[in-house]
Amino acid sequence: MREQLGKWLDRPLVRNTIVAVIIFNAVILGLETSQVVMDRAGPLILLLDQLCLAVFVVEIALKLVARGPRFFSSGWNIFDFVIVGISVVPAGQGLSVLRALRILRVLRVVSVAPRLRRVVEGLLNALPGMGSVFLLMTLIFYIGAVMATKLFGTAFPDWFGTLGRSAYSLFQIMTLESWSMGIVRPVMEVYPQAWAFFLPFILVTTFAVVNLLVGLIVNSMQDAHHEEDNQRTDAYRDEVLARLAAIEARLPRRD
Repeated sequence: MREQLGKWLDRPLVRNTIVAVIIFNAVILGLETSQVVMDRAGPLILLLDQLCLAVFVVEIALKLVARGPRFFSSGWNIFDFVIVGISVVPAGQGLSVLRALRILRVLRVVSVAPRLRRVVEGLLNALPGMGSVFLLMTLIFYIGAVMATKLFGTAFPDWFGTLGRSAYSLFQIMTLESWSMGIVRPVMEVYPQAWAFFLPFILVTTFAVVNLLVGLIVNSMQDAHHEEDNQRTDAYRDEVLARLAAIEARLPRRD
């Protein structure tokens, strides 16, 4: 019974239905933010939201019945359980923030859709390498913030008056958000040689370190994709071997 229920839950039709409910629920939660819509169809919107939540609760309950304790051996199952559990908790006084957290149900589409799941797994696998890059970025920002505070803090206290302000200004420069006309050119009007500080900083952070992060993420996703392909190949090979063994067992034996 449990095995049949588990196979039914894994059917593409059931999975696609859950995805459709998640997307529909996301639209409903978005409509709740419109006062005009709530004034006209508030009770209907809330009813549809409760129906979507009921579908999610039933799905989790069926998975618990079908898989038993093995349900919590998967990180994605735990993720779904927590998301639905947050939605079930009543949003009374002191817990009103939980009402806003209901939008987290939309994230369940990640655990249901294999392609999105692969992207998230690739990001998680890239975290160890990204940690080293972030440490390097922190060192560069700290050195740059100290230098910028000492060089430009007196003339531009709003941008470089303290270590924190310098770090934030350098972060804006790294993102290339109004970095030239907004910060660097005004600084160069007072310090004409300031380009010798800002240009190397941009080249190192924006074009080197950030691209290194992108490369790590891409490599991690490719590794996850190759691992999934290998698992699919192994599963197909095992299925073929099982079928061959079954055919061989049905053939008459020669004495």
